[in-house]
Amino acid sequence: MPCSLIVGGFFGDEGKGKIVSHLAVKDDPVLIARGGVGTNAGHSVLWKGKLYKMRMLPSGFVNQKCRLLVGPGVLVDTAVFLKETAELNAESRVGIDPQCAIIEAQHIERDRGSDYLKKKIATTGTGCGPCNVDRVGRTARLARDVPKLKQYLTDVAFETNTAIKEGKNVIIEGTQGTFLSLFHGTYPYVTSKDVTASSIAADIGVGPKAIDEVIVVFKAYVTRVGGGPLKDEITEEEAVKRGWYEVATVTGRKRRSAPFDFDLAKRSVMLNSATQIALTKLDILFPECKRAKNFGEIPKEAVKFIKKVEDSVKTPVTLLGTGPSVDEIIDRRKILP
Repeated sequence: MPCSLIVGGFFGDEGKGKIVSHLAVKDDPVLIARGGVGTNAGHSVLWKGKLYKMRMLPSGFVNQKCRLLVGPGVLVDTAVFLKETAELNAESRVGIDPQCAIIEAQHIERDRGSDYLKKKIATTGTGCGPCNVDRVGRTARLARDVPKLKQYLTDVAFETNTAIKEGKNVIIEGTQGTFLSLFHGTYPYVTSKDVTASSIAADIGVGPKAIDEVIVVFKAYVTRVGGGPLKDEITEEEAVKRGWYEVATVTGRKRRSAPFDFDLAKRSVMLNSATQIALTKLDILFPECKRAKNFGEIPKEAVKFIKKVEDSVKTPVTLLGTGPSVDEIIDRRKILP
């Protein structure tokens, strides 16, 4: 389909970077546009033995022909943007919308200096919340005001919609997770804007009728960082024992863990109008699945779990992550109706 939108189903950390990277290689899109909040989101991509931690550019950079865009709804840290662009040697294929708000030093200082944000909410300290406050107050600087960004400025909405109208493959990449949404999440333990599919599309400037597929990414168990409720949370000791212990991409903080939440998954599918589900880290829940490339290779227990997810949310599971690398995935999209 010309336009696929990928969003997180739980509290972030679901493996969106892996899924977007796989789609970038498999579907060969002409462009990938990133929506979401800003540098408080980190997407990990293991490609050809090297681990990349992306905080600004789309995870689909692994496709060398693909245009990489940052939509006007995204907050941009100029230094991080330029660093990632240089590291990927992607200067010729990166574009940033002039309307992107700029995270400045004072935003980071306000974020890290606030007892409420730092201690109670436990934000990433990257300045995103205070920057969004200034954007709402109409005082934030925009990308068009930064000389260092001038060569990268482009009309992201126009580029993306033009590609869609021409029938070309386009991927829109979301950040965070559904229940970190400012509107639909576990307020006040949320991020500073809505991050469900509707808002991610709006971040790029794409209307709802232009979206063909909404892929919600779930992990085979649930994790979250910072404060806020987590149903059936297990201890760190138990998480280590199960192989669920993780640290966050941006901050290195410990992730809290819990079993897969079918009720949250059902609500996430509803809020995002999901048409497909990607289920990652199946190999952690079922080690026999590790590095499997075909559905027939996975054990009956894993098949039963997948079927339970599908029956619960009434949506097909089309992508299965069976290892950390981009190519360690089972792609069932052409098999299912």
